[in-house]
Amino acid sequence: MKIAVCGKGGVGKTLIAAGIAYCFADKGLKTIAIDADPSPNLALTLGLPIEKASKILPISENKELIESKTGTEYSGIYRLSFTVDDIVREYSVQTPFGVNLIVMGTVKSMGSGCTCPANAVIRSLLRHLVVERDEAVILDMEAGVEHLGRGTAKHVDTMLIVADANVKALETAKHIRELASKADIKSVFLVGNKIVSEIQKGTIVKFAENNGLQILDFVPFDQKVMEAEMQGETPLKYKESNAMRIIGKLSLKLLSKEQQAK
Repeated sequence: MKIAVCGKGGVGKTLIAAGIAYCFADKGLKTIAIDADPSPNLALTLGLPIEKASKILPISENKELIESKTGTEYSGIYRLSFTVDDIVREYSVQTPFGVNLIVMGTVKSMGSGCTCPANAVIRSLLRHLVVERDEAVILDMEAGVEHLGRGTAKHVDTMLIVADANVKALETAKHIRELASKADIKSVFLVGNKIVSEIQKGTIVKFAENNGLQILDFVPFDQKVMEAEMQGETPLKYKESNAMRIIGKLSLKLLSKEQQAK
């Protein structure tokens, strides 16, 4: 199962992505989490200590790796064809919650005209993970889906758009919904996050109705999550907290939808 998690910065999409990855791994699924956000924080949320997380070199910044994959003897010319399966073996990091993590780093839009070697490696690696491998793959993305590219995005089983009740977050969700449609992603759901009242829930419901989005679930604001993040700890350890219980339920919903689709 391949799931892309998107949303405006600050809405809590990294917690949702990490929580789903953890739940999948806890169910016995071999799971890879991909941090493709320009400000990577997935390592910390998946339980790696900050001193270890800070030493992870994003793939896009690994000059030695990129040169080994794309370099030629001619200046300004690089290879377009290369294997990337070894990157998964050698550069994924095992996290305390049973999830393998790959930190991509900044990913350029497929339509931006960028033909740099780093982007070529990222593009090939993303396609390999989403299209060619059998593991459950959870992608913690930035707001858009352009960097997936049509050929890769259409193989994502589900896109989750995370939003709180803030109008800016909802407008970003609307934009992502439009991008997902253009990228041929068929299964798109909205996840309301950090919900503290029925008024906030109602705001998101109305938005979803007006924009043709199906709501997967609402994750409540959780004091334990906030305190864990303030202390530099992973909220995943609070498995019975309100937020984590709902994330566990929505993970099961996703697995059920995949079984129904088969």
